[in-house]
Amino acid sequence: MGPEAELLAALDAWQHQDVAYQPPWPDAAHLGAVRSRLATLPPLVFAGEADALRTQLAKAGAGEAFVLQGGDCAESFAEATADKIRNKIKLLLQMAVVLTYGASMPVVKLGRMAGQYAKPRSSQTETRDQVTLPSFYGDAVNSHEFDAASRVPDPERLLDSYHTAASTLNLIRAFTTGGFASLRQAHEWNRGFTQNPAYARYEEIAAEIDRAMRFMTACGVDVESLRAVDLFASHEGLLLDYERALTRIDSRTGLAYDCSAHFVWIGERTRDPDGAHVEYFAQVRNPLGVKIGPSATPDDVVRLVDRLNPAGEAGRLTFIARMGAGKVRDALGPLVAKTAADGRPVTWTCDPMHGNTITVNGYKTRRFTDVVDEVAGFFEVHRGLGTVPGGLHVELTGDDVTEVLGGAEEIDADGLARRYETLVDPRLNHQQGLELAFQVVELLRA
Repeated sequence: MGPEAELLAALDAWQHQDVAYQPPWPDAAHLGAVRSRLATLPPLVFAGEADALRTQLAKAGAGEAFVLQGGDCAESFAEATADKIRNKIKLLLQMAVVLTYGASMPVVKLGRMAGQYAKPRSSQTETRDQVTLPSFYGDAVNSHEFDAASRVPDPERLLDSYHTAASTLNLIRAFTTGGFASLRQAHEWNRGFTQNPAYARYEEIAAEIDRAMRFMTACGVDVESLRAVDLFASHEGLLLDYERALTRIDSRTGLAYDCSAHFVWIGERTRDPDGAHVEYFAQVRNPLGVKIGPSATPDDVVRLVDRLNPAGEAGRLTFIARMGAGKVRDALGPLVAKTAADGRPVTWTCDPMHGNTITVNGYKTRRFTDVVDEVAGFFEVHRGLGTVPGGLHVELTGDDVTEVLGGAEEIDADGLARRYETLVDPRLNHQQGLELAFQVVELLRA
């Protein structure tokens, strides 16, 4: 067996295992035909772009950059519009300007965009008023409407996912290279934010950034030349049929890359070191993430390093801690200490959203104070150990939704009903996302 045949065999080894949290596709032949069609389509991203991101993530792991990863909990096809995409990019750029100044280092910008169309479900079925139907797995699988026809998993939606991702990436590239992402413009947006009396506490930081901008101009630095940024695409690699179909062998190196996104992460529910997801992603060259919850043990994280980054390549592996505000200070430390003692580089980032979900008035929500407290605990653990807090991973939208309680806007339980639009998990809105960025700056200075 030659090298390419060996690689292809390794890429398909996961198919001989039970694959956790996959939707109940009703027609295997139909799924196979869609996979074959996807395998013929052009890659959504390129190997060189994934390599560039790995280099940037290595810097974040070494304390020379900071990661900002954000976007929808579950993207929908209907919201893949120019306005919605622009608003998310705008918020990420605004947050990145604040974090770049506060951290005094480059910010690696990762969107939960152009692929976050599927979500794992704890149950394959959902019951309402004594009617039981398949659960909603995200637009990549079925429709949110609660009727029998809408909830049947349909492999054709994987093709819809590809085409929606392609158009989203096309627009992202246009926005991030065509002047929309200029440093001066993002700063001007933030000045408007801090002029709101509700955010007066951040005015001093905004004024400092303003003075820095004027200093650069006085020194002859043309801030208008800083018009383009790198915004990388990421999503949870849940549907292995989709990920495998979009994997390509790089003609330069002969190595495999998952060309559905630059960065793909393995979820908390599918991170079994002996499971199919870890088996598959161990074979591709993309930088990878793994969600790490409070049930993880120090031995678990080392086994994941053994499987996903045995050679200890910097930037290859990011652990995304999602502990919950009440657990992060106790649960995270032993895991970070174990990876530090192991010596192989890991970039640690904080997901302060998924461990803090509650239900209020029938709405799935989070408290903004818990989100901030988990980030604070994440920083405290790393400072105590002398390790690097590498970044943030947040669910957010550029729209003025009301899905997370609190913030300076003081969204209360009754306010949730005003604009609760998410199909799965609650997201920070535009104002809350910016407020979080300013609060992280205060944590960085503490």
